[in-house]
Amino acid sequence: MNDSLVIAGKTYGSRLLVGTGKYKDFDETRAAIDASGAEIVTVAIRRTNIGQNADEPNLLDVLPPDRFTLLPNTAGCYTADDAVRTLRLARELLDGHTLVKLEVLGDPDTLFPNMPETLKAAETLVKDGFDVMVYCSDDPIQAKMLEEIGCVAVMPLASLIGSGMGILNPWNLRLIIDQSAVPVLVDAGVGTASDAAIAMELGCDGVLMNTAIAKAQDPILMARAMRKGVEAGREAFLAGRMPRKTYAASPSSPTTGLIGR
Repeated sequence: MNDSLVIAGKTYGSRLLVGTGKYKDFDETRAAIDASGAEIVTVAIRRTNIGQNADEPNLLDVLPPDRFTLLPNTAGCYTADDAVRTLRLARELLDGHTLVKLEVLGDPDTLFPNMPETLKAAETLVKDGFDVMVYCSDDPIQAKMLEEIGCVAVMPLASLIGSGMGILNPWNLRLIIDQSAVPVLVDAGVGTASDAAIAMELGCDGVLMNTAIAKAQDPILMARAMRKGVEAGREAFLAGRMPRKTYAASPSSPTTGLIGR
């Protein structure tokens, strides 16, 4: 089945995007990402060395850019100015790379997005030639505003970053999906494979996760499970589920034409 994810004009076979933080070491990071089948990996520029610190291990030695699409992100940024500065640094370190993940946080406890600052940063980055994938609240109005600014994908949270609480507001996600002309990916809150499957069954174009894999008891096995969950959810969405019936049973086998009738 030819069912590819297209972001900023580039085609991907996997609809699972994964982070690179919170693993015990770079070897585990690479093993989990290989197990996940992900082609896009997001990197926190403020927390991970991709060449800015010459004397430290470099993530790019483990995840080479010719094998994976790197998605620099602005984790840890609380203002539009900090986010823009961080992604301009990433572009320099990665030889003009323009696909980025924008997140501007509003609160250090919940890590909920600061949407006014997010909108401000998105507008600046798009004008500066970046292809912006953006972490946002599950507010359909603000998601539409980000699309109109020119973001190449909107990524509403399912629940708080690192919470593992799963899909808390499927109705808002459906509203965003139904109105969007750009890919919609769930970002944050996925805890296990069934959460990923639910997101995909709703019609999301993909799922981005980090903690759910990195902090599992067996990250490699969980990465495989997430891969299967995303694939199963996508196929179920494309297949189209049977109608729900709350008032009458419907037998699996026909009752007409039975012997003796």
